[in-house]
Amino acid sequence: MSSTRITFIAVATSFTAVASLQSLIIPVLTTIGTDIGADAIGQTWMLTAWLISAAVATPLLGRAGDLVGRRRMYLLALGAVAVGSLLSAFAPNLTVMLIARILQGLGAAVFPLGFGLVRDAFPATRLAGAIGALSAIMAVGSGLGTVIAGPVAAAIGWRGLFALPLVLATAGLALGYFGLSRSAARSTGRINVLAAVLLSGWLVALLLPLSSGNQWGWGSPLVIALFVAAAGLAAAWVTVEVRSRTPLVDMRMMRLPAVWTTNLTALLTGAAMFGVWAYLPRLAETPTASGYGLGVDASTAGLIMLPMLVTMASVGFIAGPLSRVLPFAAQLTIGALVSGAASLSIALFHGDVLQLAAAAAALGLGTGLVTSSTPNLIVRSVPADQVGIATGMNANIRTIGGAIGTTVFAAAIGATLGAGGLPAESGYVAAFVIGAVLAVAGGVVPFLGRSRTVRPAARMIPVVESPLEEIAEAA
Repeated sequence: MSSTRITFIAVATSFTAVASLQSLIIPVLTTIGTDIGADAIGQTWMLTAWLISAAVATPLLGRAGDLVGRRRMYLLALGAVAVGSLLSAFAPNLTVMLIARILQGLGAAVFPLGFGLVRDAFPATRLAGAIGALSAIMAVGSGLGTVIAGPVAAAIGWRGLFALPLVLATAGLALGYFGLSRSAARSTGRINVLAAVLLSGWLVALLLPLSSGNQWGWGSPLVIALFVAAAGLAAAWVTVEVRSRTPLVDMRMMRLPAVWTTNLTALLTGAAMFGVWAYLPRLAETPTASGYGLGVDASTAGLIMLPMLVTMASVGFIAGPLSRVLPFAAQLTIGALVSGAASLSIALFHGDVLQLAAAAAALGLGTGLVTSSTPNLIVRSVPADQVGIATGMNANIRTIGGAIGTTVFAAAIGATLGAGGLPAESGYVAAFVIGAVLAVAGGVVPFLGRSRTVRPAARMIPVVESPLEEIAEAA
C-alpha cells in the first residue's frame, strides 16, 4: 500500500475518533451525570472541559507540529484520546471524568496536524480531493455522536459509547506509528512562550462564560470580568505577535484575504451549525403536550439526524472533483446559503419527522460544502510550514463560533420557558431563524475579500482526484 493511502486512512481514522467526541455525550449527559454524581453544573463542565482543552491544544500542538514534526505531535495527541476514552469508560466520579475529557480535548490537535501530514504526503493534483474528503469525515464524525448515542446507550449503556473513539484512536496510532513518514516541511524558530500563554488565556477567558453563562448569569460579575479579561488578553496577544520575530501566529498570514474571510465564515457558519446540531434533536424530543413537539425518544431523534451524515459524507468526497467547475470559494458560499435555508426550514416546518429529516439532509449538504472548502482555501493559501497553525486557528475559530451558536440558541429558547418547564414554540422558531441569518452572513463574507489580490501561492494547488479512487485501488 502506498504512503499516500496509508496517510489518508490513518488521518481519516483519527479524525473520526476525535470528531465523534464533540457530540458523543450530549444526548446522554443527564444519564452520565446521574451515574457519576454530577449535577447540572458538573454536566456542563463535562462539555466545557473538552471545549477549552481542544481550543488551547489545537493551535499550540499544531504550531509544535510545524516546528518539530507533525507525525510526533499527531501520535501524542491521538495517544491522549485513547487514554482519555479509556478513563471515560471507567470513570467512577466527576473528577476522573473531567480529567478524561481534558485528555480527549488534546486530541483536537489531530485536525491541523492531519491536514499538514496530508499536504506533505499527497501530490498537488490529488491534495484538494483528499482534504475535502477528510473535512467531510471530520464533519460526519462530529454529527455521528448525536446519531448513535441514544441507541448505543440504550443497548449497552453509556460507558460503551467510548469504545468507538478508543478503538479508532488505537487503530490510528498503529497506522500512524508504522505508516506515516516524518514531515518534510518544518518552520524555523521556536514556540513563543508569552504568545502561547496569552493565546491560551484569552481562549479560556472567552469560552468559560460562553459555555457557562446560562448557569452563572450573564450579568454576573464573574462573567463580565471574564469577557473583559478575554478582550484584554486578546489585545495583548495580538501586540506580542505583531512585534515578535518568531510569532506563534503570523498576523501577516492571518490578514491574507483568503484566510481572514474563510476564518470569519467559519465563525458564523460554526455558530449556525453547532446550534442546529444541538437543538434540532431537542425540538424533536419535546413532548407532544407542548403543542408543537414530536415527543420522540433519543434513538428516533438520532435517526432524524442520519440523513445529515449521508449528505455530508457524499458532498465531502466529491468537493475536490467538483472544484474543477465550481471553485472552493463558490462552494463555501453555496454551502452556507443552503445551510441557512435548512435552518429556516426547521423554523417554519417542524410538524413531523419527515420534515425534520429533509431539513437535516439539506443541512448536511450545506455543511459538507462548507467544511470541505474551508480547509482547502486555508491550505492552498499559506506556506507549507504554516499549515498546522493556520488550520489550527481556523478550527479554533469554528469552535468559538460553535460555543457562541449554542449559547445564542439556548438563550433564545430558554427565554420562552413556561410554567411547566417547556419552552414555547416561538423560542425554537427564533433560534433557528437566528441560525439561518448567521449561516447566510457566513456565505456573504467571502465576497468581502474578493477585491483584494490573492497571493500566487493560493493558486499553486490544482484539483484533484477523489481519495475514494485511492481506496478502491488499494482494495
